[in-house]
Amino acid sequence: MLECTRVSKSFGGLQAVFDCSLSVTEGSITGLIGPNGAGKTTLFNLITGFYKPDRGEIHFMGERIDGLPPHKVFHKNLYRTFQIPREFSQMTVLENLMVMPASQFGEKIWNIWFKPKAVRRQEFTIKEKALDVLGFLELIHLKDEYAGSLSGGQKKLLELARSLLAEPKMVLLDEPSAGVHPILTERLVEKIRSLCVDQGITFFLIEHDMDLVMNVCDPVIVMNEGSKLMEGAPEQVRKDPRVLEAYLGGQYR
Repeated sequence: MLECTRVSKSFGGLQAVFDCSLSVTEGSITGLIGPNGAGKTTLFNLITGFYKPDRGEIHFMGERIDGLPPHKVFHKNLYRTFQIPREFSQMTVLENLMVMPASQFGEKIWNIWFKPKAVRRQEFTIKEKALDVLGFLELIHLKDEYAGSLSGGQKKLLELARSLLAEPKMVLLDEPSAGVHPILTERLVEKIRSLCVDQGITFFLIEHDMDLVMNVCDPVIVMNEGSKLMEGAPEQVRKDPRVLEAYLGGQYR
């Protein structure tokens, strides 16, 4: 579904990603781990168009996307979240979801004048779907709260909710559990599993919480110094000497 082939990116004298090749299979929850500075977030930024690779190719659903700007990658139904949530803080939780669907009638000012009924019908449909998603993620009681007032964990759930209104085929999650209370982390993991199994959404996630990675991800890809070090099932990664030393600190021996 997603394939990176010999992708490289440097910033001045810093080689952030080097000759990195990896792939993500449709219908999987694939984990990406590695120490700080391994190039994980830079790779996400390359995939989603925030950076352009110096070399290499990135394909999504068989179509080359490297070099496309972020809004065009978004329209390919590839969505990403950020380690630090980027909600619209002065809008309500419900409004944060309702702005997500692309190509809404109301975005064109002449439709407001000439097709007001069509605009209202679409807005009603989007609102109903947004309420359904908030109910699914157990955020419905916060629908009228300003997004900026939510806790860190609630904002992570909000980002996941917003992704669902974009109808993604794949979601890239950058450290979804960072700064999140363990109870909310459990709920987030439960919802990710459910969305993958029930709705067929593929997930590719960066995470430093090894318990979360080992429990929810299969396969797990390990990056080191900008390149893929290895890939395998959680048990394989857990037992690999290089991973135990460099990333897990021996805690799973």
